[in-house]
Amino acid sequence: MDKQTIATYFKDLQDSICAGLEEADGEGIFREDPWVRAAGGGGRTRIIEGRHLEKGGVNFSAVFGPMQEKVSSMLEVTPGEFFATGVSIVLHPRNPMAPIIHMNVRYFETQGGAWWFGGGIDLTPHYIVPEEVMGFHQQLKAVCDGFHPDFYPSFSAWADRYFFLPHRNELRGVGGIFFDRLNETTGLDKKTCLDFTLAVGRAFLPLYLPLLHRHKNDPYTREHARWQSLRRGRYAEFNLIWDKGTKFGLETDGRTESILMSLPPTAQWTYDVRPEPGSPEAQTQYWLTHPDSQLQLRGMAPEAAPSVTQD
Repeated sequence: MDKQTIATYFKDLQDSICAGLEEADGEGIFREDPWVRAAGGGGRTRIIEGRHLEKGGVNFSAVFGPMQEKVSSMLEVTPGEFFATGVSIVLHPRNPMAPIIHMNVRYFETQGGAWWFGGGIDLTPHYIVPEEVMGFHQQLKAVCDGFHPDFYPSFSAWADRYFFLPHRNELRGVGGIFFDRLNETTGLDKKTCLDFTLAVGRAFLPLYLPLLHRHKNDPYTREHARWQSLRRGRYAEFNLIWDKGTKFGLETDGRTESILMSLPPTAQWTYDVRPEPGSPEAQTQYWLTHPDSQLQLRGMAPEAAPSVTQD
């Protein structure tokens, strides 16, 4: 399986997801911003600002060239030529009752012959709905179980460790799956690793569109919108302080506009926010700050996964 074929699969994935999101929004059309990387390769940044999707990005890139020393050091690989391609998505819905979603699927290889796939999907509701959390995880588990019985428990626990704000001691959302360095060391050949990564990517629309359709026209108050803005602030904090992909892109002269498309259109930071006891906001805050309760939402016993700590 050569790198250009993999890049074509990812480009096709971008096309199909954009088409599905435009249809779901009903008004918004993706604006495409093609770009070229001076050292080699380029990509297609696509942004939607629609009726139901207040701001969303679906990016494709395929870049290559000499690896900077700091890149090879960060990745712990031998310096030389590299190739990287992938699709990255973040959607911020207009309605506070609809959740934020993120997905990334990617492939990396080096001149020395090292290669791996990575990626994942995670959900960040402004208001957590238990049955939706369970349904989301059940669908992801079904995708994972189609390839390996250990994928879901391992990748779900990995997502909980990764999408965590240590300075707040809270989860970013309700998790999902996260994986990296997926290669022949897992016992799977390259084609199967690609098939799994594409299966994760193709699960995006079936996972998200029902949630968007369910909530896009829900009535909401000014207080709901305020809470949404505060939760968006937490999302921005994670991406700017802790997200390894954002930091890696900015530290390696990546394309800033494409990297920061993940940030919400608006956000708010109010000092020492304390939700009213018994309110929906307080319940969501409880679930985000009590990892064991998150596992129970997914139908898992607390002892079924490790404690939530940052890798």
